Order: sequence, then C-alpha cells, then structure tokens
Amino acid sequence: MHQTPYLIRLAEDDDDFILGLAPRFVDFPLPAWRRRHECIAGIRRELSRHLEEQPPNSFLFVAEDEGGEPVGFIHLQKTQDFFTGQTNGHIADLAVARGHEGRGVGQALLAHAEAWAHEHRCALLTLAVFPGNERARALYEAAGYGIDLLRLAKPLH
Repeated sequence: MHQTPYLIRLAEDDDDFILGLAPRFVDFPLPAWRRRHECIAGIRRELSRHLEEQPPNSFLFVAEDEGGEPVGFIHLQKTQDFFTGQTNGHIADLAVARGHEGRGVGQALLAHAEAWAHEHRCALLTLAVFPGNERARALYEAAGYGIDLLRLAKPLH
C-alpha cells in the first residue's frame, strides 16, 4: 500500500500485544468524569470482542519494525455516513508501543488507513480522540484531519 520501514499486516496471533496497548489510550489528561481504569477496561473489552468475533466490517492491522517486533496497531472499520449514506472508513483505535513514539509508526499506520479507505472506496476517513491527547491530535491534524462533529458530554450524577 504505502512505502514505509514498517511492515503493516493483518493481525493474527497478536491479541496480547494489542490488548497490552490499551493503557496507551488514556496516557494523558482525561475529562474529569472519566476514570482511567474504566476507560482501559472498556477499550480492552471492545478490542477483545473484535479480535474474537472478527465482525465483517472490522479490520485490525499490526505494524512491525524491520526485526519483526510489533510496534503499533490500527483498528479500521467500514461505516455508513449518517448524512450521505456513503461508506466511510473509521479509525476505531490506533496505538504505538511505548518507546516507539516519534519514529513514524503512527504516520505509517495513518498512511495505511488512508490507502485502505481508498481501496474500499470510502468517502471519508474518520476518528475520535480525547481533547487531552495532544500528541495524537497533532499527528492527526498534521495528516490533514479536521473537526467534523464535536461531541460534548455532561455528567448527570
């Protein structure tokens, strides 16, 4: 798909690696009403479901370095646009292993996602990110992502 020093392949027997990266999704300031342990448990639960059930519109890819070590993963989904009905690609999850940040793994995974979305004739490639995840937001904005919808929340208890 895209030339990179990383091999990006479909996830196979990578459950432990993928689930082990769940804490990376909350490694920054969270909204006051979010609890880190609850977020990690929810992320692991949803990733486990996708790894076990392999739903038809869910695709997990792992990035490996030149030595074959897994260094990151991306979870792509095909969705239907609420407004247009067109097929969209959605980046449900993207994580880079600690110690491999700043080496182009995230960029390679995003490039793979974009090529995948083109190949699947997606109109948009979407993702969601916590406001406090400044490192990820900078990566996404540098790759051309912009705000489409803004989700607000108010705790009721």
